[in-house]
Amino acid sequence: MKLRLGLSPCPNDTFIFHALLHGLVDTGDVEIEPIMADVEELNALLRDGAIEATKASFAAFARHRADWVALRTGGALGRGNGPLVVAREPLSPGELSGRRVLLPGDLTTAALLFRSFHPDVRDTPSVRYDEAPRMLERGDADAAVIIHELRFTYAERGLHRVEDLGARFEAETGLPVALGGIFVRRDVDSGLARSLEAWIGESLAIARAAPSLSREYVREHAQELQDGVTAAHIDLYVNEFSAGYGDEGETAIRALVERAVRAGATPPGGAELFLT
Repeated sequence: MKLRLGLSPCPNDTFIFHALLHGLVDTGDVEIEPIMADVEELNALLRDGAIEATKASFAAFARHRADWVALRTGGALGRGNGPLVVAREPLSPGELSGRRVLLPGDLTTAALLFRSFHPDVRDTPSVRYDEAPRMLERGDADAAVIIHELRFTYAERGLHRVEDLGARFEAETGLPVALGGIFVRRDVDSGLARSLEAWIGESLAIARAAPSLSREYVREHAQELQDGVTAAHIDLYVNEFSAGYGDEGETAIRALVERAVRAGATPPGGAELFLT
């Protein structure tokens, strides 16, 4: 039996999933077929229901949760790791109105947070997250919302931090930011979904116990090849919530879904969010 699983090439995903995708986790007669893509491409796969299971943004899940259920392992939640707004020149958050601000995909959590905090900013084209710095350098936009490893490298490119959207969300709610998670289509057998949840947890445990096993796989797919950057990326995005959300993590996810509802991006109500 084959199960297609979407993941991004970012170090946190390749670190978590290495063991599962390289035969170090016993999945019985289930073959996991990895589909690697940019986060917004994964969000589109979720939107279209084109895959059985995938990593995706919680904002995308909020919009399409009628067809998907969230697993409790393998996600990216936390404090101090949310999206940043950066600009070509020093700006304050209040100076963003009337400017062009690049977003890393319409369905990303970063886009949801930015729009909820800056509803007056209307010129917000979506681009691949790794294209934003070059577009700013060319003068194609005034600012950009950045995610992933760009958090560690934007200053080297001469860009200036305008606002930490994650810190603002944390200050308002007292909760960690729910960035991305692993989701399974609701029509997938629930027993298989529970097995996948367990296999991801086992894969993460192997990665943590023997991080050298995944090092080459992580480096092979990373946008930034500096070992220090990839290590910092993993340390920031693979944390206590990656092994299981717990009550606090689930509360944070529900809070983000409710934010999407208030923003008019998705209707209220619906089925239980998490695998039961």
